Amino acid sequence: MEFKYSNLVLAGVLCISVSAFAVDGGKKPHHPAPPTHPRKFIDSANMDLSIKPGDDFYDYADGNWIKNNPIPAKETRWGSFNTLIQDNTTKLLNLLKEVSTTSAHQPKGSLKQRVGDLYASGMDSLTIEKLGYTPIQPDLKRIDRITSTQGVINEMVYQRVHALGSPLFRFGVGGDDKHPNVNIVGLDQGGTSLPDRDYYLKNDPRTLKIQEAYKNYLISLFTLTGTSAEEAEKNAAIVFDIEKALAKAQLSRVAMRDPNVTYNKFSVVAFSKTTPHLNWVQLLPEMKAPGQDTILVGEPAFFKTADSLVAATPVSDWKVYLKWNILKGSAGSLSSPFVDASFKFSQALSGQKVQAPRTERMSGMVDGSLGELLGQLYVEKYFTPAAKQYMVNLVNNLKTTLGDRIQRLDWMSDETKAHALKKLAAFTVKIGYPDKWQTYDAVIINRGDYIGNLRSVGEWRYNYMVSQLGKPVDKTRWGMTPPTVNAYYNPSNNEIVFPAGILQFPFFDFDADDAVNYGGIGAVIGHEMTHGFDDQGRQYDGDGTLRDWWTKTDADRFKVRADQVVAQYNAFTVLDTIHVNGKLTLGENLADLGGVNIAYEAFKKTKEGQSKDIKIDGFTPDQRFFLSWAQVWRGSQRPEAAAQRILVDPHSPEKYRCNAPISNVDAWYAAFDVQPGDKNYKAPADRIKVW
Repeated sequence: MEFKYSNLVLAGVLCISVSAFAVDGGKKPHHPAPPTHPRKFIDSANMDLSIKPGDDFYDYADGNWIKNNPIPAKETRWGSFNTLIQDNTTKLLNLLKEVSTTSAHQPKGSLKQRVGDLYASGMDSLTIEKLGYTPIQPDLKRIDRITSTQGVINEMVYQRVHALGSPLFRFGVGGDDKHPNVNIVGLDQGGTSLPDRDYYLKNDPRTLKIQEAYKNYLISLFTLTGTSAEEAEKNAAIVFDIEKALAKAQLSRVAMRDPNVTYNKFSVVAFSKTTPHLNWVQLLPEMKAPGQDTILVGEPAFFKTADSLVAATPVSDWKVYLKWNILKGSAGSLSSPFVDASFKFSQALSGQKVQAPRTERMSGMVDGSLGELLGQLYVEKYFTPAAKQYMVNLVNNLKTTLGDRIQRLDWMSDETKAHALKKLAAFTVKIGYPDKWQTYDAVIINRGDYIGNLRSVGEWRYNYMVSQLGKPVDKTRWGMTPPTVNAYYNPSNNEIVFPAGILQFPFFDFDADDAVNYGGIGAVIGHEMTHGFDDQGRQYDGDGTLRDWWTKTDADRFKVRADQVVAQYNAFTVLDTIHVNGKLTLGENLADLGGVNIAYEAFKKTKEGQSKDIKIDGFTPDQRFFLSWAQVWRGSQRPEAAAQRILVDPHSPEKYRCNAPISNVDAWYAAFDVQPGDKNYKAPADRIKVW
């Protein structure tokens, strides 16, 4: 979905693995006898034992692994999530190579024909190189014929409806936050190409370097389509100036974290009066959304600026901007000069040294295009019903524990607790893969037409989205594909979702002990549950409605605790001088803190959790729990990627996701004898308690 009203709150890099005794006393599944040399789920060889746990638990637990596992040239970061993603990519490639060898002989429109031929079309580099940029020439020529402001607006609609780009603004269909079972059209700020508005507005050396790289990218793509160097340089300035004007009008990422700020409902007629050159009464039917009397607008002030730009900017400049939208959206799918230019620009943002192999890029393309077709092949081979059922049991255990913790809160009134418990009980849990698969019925895939296939998928996705108008919100749909190594909480559906891809070690392993699994997937489950009660999620009730169910006193008490979390993370830096944005990362930081607390308490209800003397590989159960938590976060990233993530990523850097939450957990101090004077020590009165 193209606009934010889908309200996915992603727990990027965080789901974890749990294989443990159920709280109700259930037993693990039977397994064959262990191998002669049992696997070490916590391996001291990965640790830097020269570091005191209380000084830097992240380096203590992960230091040697990080030293011995440098970032591969094709990656911008490398750690537990990345190794698992790489393993999943290998599995997907095995499936894709197998199915693509026979897909040409499969019935047209069948699952294997479409998946196999889509991959094969992307791997047909000879045809792609031969075509050059001819697949987009009709689009560029169409733009050349524009002669008026109305023609500019018509082209913006055309690109959107035909999935060629999203110039000027973003548009989508999704649930109404205050009526979560009703689909509604919505508008969002957009129109820019750089990852964040700050890249246009700041003037520090790092930002100026990226601006220069972006302008060179613009020049490169225009030049590759036959534009003279002088004209291409002028075009780059035109595009940058338009996008900078749009960036100035955009709200910051922190401001957009408040769902009440971005919930603005208008009648279509009334909103059209605020944007006289963008007549939504006329535009919505042209965008295949007829018959709408109301509209949600994320940032009304942005659209006033955008409307003014439409009138004030020369048509010739808009034509350049519209061509750029075609170019940037297609560059990665055209011949190698376009792909190379696109990658060169991405290097300035991320620091990546070399491109990933084409096979891996095409695997990601198929997963992103026909993910629930490919996902069926993936789960059939790699995800068992037993694993799904085990996760169901584990989630129930964690829900019980979170309920117990809510009832014991000393800062919340009984009235608000009752609402919180009702919301918790109403959680929908999705594990592994959808119960009802998407069929992509209108998507036609031809083995020899890569660009055509991508456009077929894009148009289907748009048409499917607008087809939901007039229908209730389909809450069976997933926001991630089954092979995805991630998890999320969706407040408007009040659901927690765990794709099959993340339910593997170091997150989940049937053969791991309880401590490892609860420190892994248990903390991820607790993390996603806590998202329902973070600074954003807490504003939605049990049926997904955006409404205030808190007493004022309780809301004020929550804010005091949340502000303490903001302050703790604001003090952290990357690259020596760039501070973590505690407000941008607040939701994920609250979820990390809640996740590790909930998982630890649930772990203590297991047989292993209640034993103190039994050690495995030299570590007590409590130590293994926290070491498991730490090894989920092990990894490193390139400086360019680290700087970019501070601006755009709502997750804190891995070191602080590891160290900061446990500095507020009493049990961690006891497990590793952390004492006053240790660098990560916090006095008991200063340890933050929220959920």
